[in-house]
Amino acid sequence: MKKEAFLNELRSRLSGLPQSDIEDRISFFGEMIDGRMEDGMSEEDAVAGMESVDAIVAQIMSEIPLTRLVQNRVKPKKGHGVLKIVLLICLFPVWFPLFVALAAVLFSLLVAAWAVIISFYITAGSLVIASLACIIATGAYFGIGRIIAGVGGVGAIFVCIGLSILFFLLSIAMTKGVVRLTRKMFIGLKKSFVGREA
Repeated sequence: MKKEAFLNELRSRLSGLPQSDIEDRISFFGEMIDGRMEDGMSEEDAVAGMESVDAIVAQIMSEIPLTRLVQNRVKPKKGHGVLKIVLLICLFPVWFPLFVALAAVLFSLLVAAWAVIISFYITAGSLVIASLACIIATGAYFGIGRIIAGVGGVGAIFVCIGLSILFFLLSIAMTKGVVRLTRKMFIGLKKSFVGREA
């Protein structure tokens, strides 16, 4: 892919952003490609060495504050601005409850996911405490000569420690997954404000 085609595709994917941000990003990536070409790379190799347009757009979306995107989106534009405002006002009883319901569902799903994650961390912690209690009990059993109960206690120690490690690793994996999902949802929200300009 040539430099101009790469920059044009990037420009079209960023078309809903504020114009100053688009120009800053396009000039930044244009200079980056030019720098690679000055270092001896061909134009195609310099462009191929760049990240994909999707990855670049996702990175840019994560960097731009949502408030800035909203301000850019609600700026009055030439053309059918009055008609859009009248439609928004007239259809407010329809779209606003739907928006609130969707936001409530997403929020409740996130709260439920975090509640499950917290319960897994608490379970891992209680299994660690249970293993410490088993260590004390096993020592007591061996101390009073109850060998079979002591051997059972050793087994319980290993079960508790193994389960606590399992629950802790599951908790970490779920935390990473929910954080990633939350980030993707936030970027999706930003993209919905940016949209595609006609």
